[in-house]
Amino acid sequence: MTTWRLIRDGALPGARNMARDVAMLEAVARGEAPPTLRLYGWDPPCLSLGRHQGPEAADLAFCHANGIDVVRRPTGGRALLHHLELTYAVVAPLGEGPLPRALQDAYRRICEPLVAACRSLGIEAELTPGEVNLQLPSPASTIPCFEAPAGGEVVVGGRKLIGSAMRAHGGAVLQHGAILLDWDGRLQAGSMHLPDDRGLRASVTTVAEQLGRPCPLPELEQALLAAFGGVFGIILADGELSDPEALQEQLSEASFRID
Repeated sequence: MTTWRLIRDGALPGARNMARDVAMLEAVARGEAPPTLRLYGWDPPCLSLGRHQGPEAADLAFCHANGIDVVRRPTGGRALLHHLELTYAVVAPLGEGPLPRALQDAYRRICEPLVAACRSLGIEAELTPGEVNLQLPSPASTIPCFEAPAGGEVVVGGRKLIGSAMRAHGGAVLQHGAILLDWDGRLQAGSMHLPDDRGLRASVTTVAEQLGRPCPLPELEQALLAAFGGVFGIILADGELSDPEALQEQLSEASFRID
């Protein structure tokens, strides 16, 4: 069985999270780091914009007033507030081990253990049919990520539970996504210029809602580790960033912030 690196970071600032994911992607693409599963959170809450999305998608005044960081993701997709969630990141070569070479197929393959982890907790998750939308949105797009599920999304009863985005680089891929633990409607709506969260809330569900109780992070993390190990047929070994990865993270962290 192939061994993957497991990094459990806890909650970090948004720009550091994005810089760390990119540093891992570039190291894996160069063959200098092993395939990696990273689990992390966000402190403070953070609104991330898609790679080519304009800052007008964020209500910067609201975010600053409410202690919300604003960053740009290295991946595509639309605006997403990271709060009350667990985020996963998979960084691995395409066409090797569990991941096929085609991006559409790789995206769905990475979502398989996410679905398996949810089902192991008693959540009836599934993938939406249709083609995965890997195209970048228009820079002028202000539609929130969770407004409606696209193809290949993890949903429960048609409502999105996990929002993911992907980026390929040098024969490797980064896919990261937000697993919603709970929901803060005021922050979700206010950070994206919305008068309230009714439009968003109708399209999303949370782990707590599905279980009828809060889900402790260790419980969800254990479900994810078991699912990735079982579905991918890999061994997950605790690790950390290499020195070159850590240096690249430090050098690039500021470039992801939006002030």
